Order: sequence, then C-alpha cells, then structure tokens
Amino acid sequence: MSRRPYAVSRLDDLRRVDREVVTFPVRLRFGVRSFGVNAYAPGEGGRVVEEHDELGAGAGRHEELYLVAKGHAVFTLDGEEVDAPAGTFVFVSDPAVRRGALARDADTVVLAVGGVPGEPFRPSPWEAWLEAEPHLEAGELDRGVEILERALSDHPGNPNVLYNLACFESLAGRHDAALTHLAEAIAGDPRSRDWAQSDADFDPIRSDPRFPS
Repeated sequence: MSRRPYAVSRLDDLRRVDREVVTFPVRLRFGVRSFGVNAYAPGEGGRVVEEHDELGAGAGRHEELYLVAKGHAVFTLDGEEVDAPAGTFVFVSDPAVRRGALARDADTVVLAVGGVPGEPFRPSPWEAWLEAEPHLEAGELDRGVEILERALSDHPGNPNVLYNLACFESLAGRHDAALTHLAEAIAGDPRSRDWAQSDADFDPIRSDPRFPS
C-alpha cells in the first residue's frame, strides 16, 4: 500500500528541542524538501526568535517570513521594534537584517518559513545538528556522525557543521577526527575556540595537547 500523500500533526506532538529558544523541527517531521519551515516557542529567557542574520556560518541566506501563530511577540529588526500580536506576519527579505523576537506571552508560538529566491531549496547548515540531535540523546553517536558528514559534503568547509561534527566525533571516541575538524571550525570561525572551552562534548579530548586552549 502506498504512503498517503499528506500528513497531519499537532504542535504538541512534534519533537521539542529546548535551548535558548524552543525549536519544533517542522521541516524534518514532515520531510519538506521545497522550503524551510520550523516553529519556535520561548525559552526560559523569553526569547522566541534567536537574534541572528542569515549571513552566518549556520545560516542559509534565506529570506524569511514569520507568523505569530499565537500569543504575542516583539520583533527587533536592525534595531527597530515591531509589535507582533497573534496573526501578525513579519517578512524579512534582506538576509543581512539582524532580527530576533521576545515573547510577551509564555504560550507564544512563531512559525518561520524561508528560502533563497530563484534557487532550489537547500536546508540551512545548522539544521544538520537539528537532525542529528535525537541520535545524541539515544546514544547513536555514529548515526549522528553520518548525518553531519553528509551535511559537510553539502556545505564543504562550513564552520558550523565542522564544529558540530567534532562534538559528535569527540563523544563517539573518534578523537583524531574530532581534533582535526575542531581546528578547521576554528580556522573558519574563530569564535569556535571560545565555545569549545566550556562545551562538555569536548571533555573526552580536552586533555589532549592538540586541543585548542
């Protein structure tokens, strides 16, 4: 019997990734291949859209459309505040615009859709970590390495992918590969050196003299 040509899920049934911002991996849940889409809820500090632009190592250089699906958010776009109660659309066409949002209500949910005009869709490099993360929780470290190696072939030399690959390799006992990829991540984005100092994923290789101090 063929697979149904549609799928349905409630927000509460989606995988929830708790960080500074709570992420619901919508695109991965449905296997969407033609555009980027995820949903976000506020983390402990109330942030519902992380402060970012679309030019960084993990970004896809997308134009992005945000919808405040419920609750109430306040966006900051290149320093300008935009009040965004439920039902508000916020479209950011320029990848260089610095954007972020704070939730005014704890139950706020923001849906984000993105892509590069005129180009076939490619997932942002940071989404490789989102795909690999449940394998970390399940102790399936080799599977996480495979996902990030595939992402590195799609985004050669990308510091974001290299850093996350090094994390998985460190935990998986692939210490030489982890040290190599961490060094490459730092060469591409020097901030990686500072992040690595307090990242517990690198505890297995921290005593190695090759570990960047």
